[in-house]
Amino acid sequence: MNTKNFTFATDTATMCAFDLTCLKHRLDDDADWWTTSVAELTEVNHGSVAFLGLGEDGIYRVIVEVDVPDAQVKVNLRVPSGKFFVGAGEEVTSDGLEPEAIRGGAFIEIEPGNYTLLAKREGKVLTIALVAGSTGINKFENPVRV
Repeated sequence: MNTKNFTFATDTATMCAFDLTCLKHRLDDDADWWTTSVAELTEVNHGSVAFLGLGEDGIYRVIVEVDVPDAQVKVNLRVPSGKFFVGAGEEVTSDGLEPEAIRGGAFIEIEPGNYTLLAKREGKVLTIALVAGSTGINKFENPVRV
């Protein structure tokens, strides 16, 4: 995985992280498909995407590490293509569009496989890591917040 640090701006107080292949079926959905808890949890529990509720809008700095031992959140993800996006929730695949990192964010090239996204938040700084070897499936009952 090529690691890098970056920023993104969100007006939905949400970060999303996903392999672009996993949400191709949402390409023609309404831009707000993910704002309902049922749709959000369905995709998160299938390991298609991680939506992290941030509690407030703004600009966030993301530090990509190899591990985050004191992670506040762990989300299992499937990564079939290795083209992985991390950025504002507004850029999730929908409405005929895929992420372009126009609000910041980044594309991270990683080996295909199953990963666990580890994340912790301190103010407007998010530290994340993608650790190989997860099941790719989750069992959340409520949206993920950090």
